Amino acid sequence: MFTGIVEEMGSVKALRREAGAARLVIAASTVLGSTAIGDSISVNGVCLTVVEMGADAFTADVAVETLSVTNLGELKAGARVNLERALQLSARIGGHLVSGHVDAVGRIRSRREEGSGWRIFFDAPDSVLRYVIKKGSIAIDGISLTVADVDRTGFSIAMIPHTAKLTTLGFKTAGDGVNLETDIIGKYVERLLSGRVEGGLTLEQLKNAGFA
Repeated sequence: MFTGIVEEMGSVKALRREAGAARLVIAASTVLGSTAIGDSISVNGVCLTVVEMGADAFTADVAVETLSVTNLGELKAGARVNLERALQLSARIGGHLVSGHVDAVGRIRSRREEGSGWRIFFDAPDSVLRYVIKKGSIAIDGISLTVADVDRTGFSIAMIPHTAKLTTLGFKTAGDGVNLETDIIGKYVERLLSGRVEGGLTLEQLKNAGFA
C-alpha cells in the first residue's frame, strides 16, 4: 500500500523483454534506503517487487498482465519514473490510500497554465470514470491528486509547481499515457452495495437501517 506522495524521480536504465514479461532496471537513490529484496516500490503507480539491488539501482520483474494494463511497457532507457516506497503504518498519510494496482491507462488531452500552476485534462475509459468524482482522489502515475472536474470522457486536475517539479507529470504533454488508479474505497462500497457477495449490503438494507 502507498500514499501517492512521490519520494523521488528515478530513471530507467533498461527494460528487457523476457518471454512476454519484462525485467525493469531503475536508477534511484532515496527509495533504496532501508529497502531489501522482496520489498515493494511503486513505479509510476505500479506496485513492483524488488528482485535485485545495487548501490544505485534496483531491478523488478514486470508480469505480462502488468504490461497489458499499464504504461510500463512504453518506457525507454533514460525515461523518468515516479518512485515511492511502501507505506509504513507509523507514517503520516499525506495523500490517500493507493494500492499500486492500476485500473487502466489514460491519456493527457490537454494542459494550460492556470495561475502559478497548470490545469491538466485527461481522457479515461468508462471503467475508470465510474469511480471518479469531483473533489475526490485519484492516482496518476502514482501521484495522489484531487479531481478538479469531470466530464463525459475524462477529468481534470490542478497541478501546483511543487508537483510539476518533483514528478514526471511536470514533463508530460498532450497524448502521453498515464497510469490511473481510482480510490479503492469506492470500489469496495460498490461491491458491498451490489449484494453479489455473501452477506453483501443492499440499498434497501441501508435505507431500513437509516443510512440512506
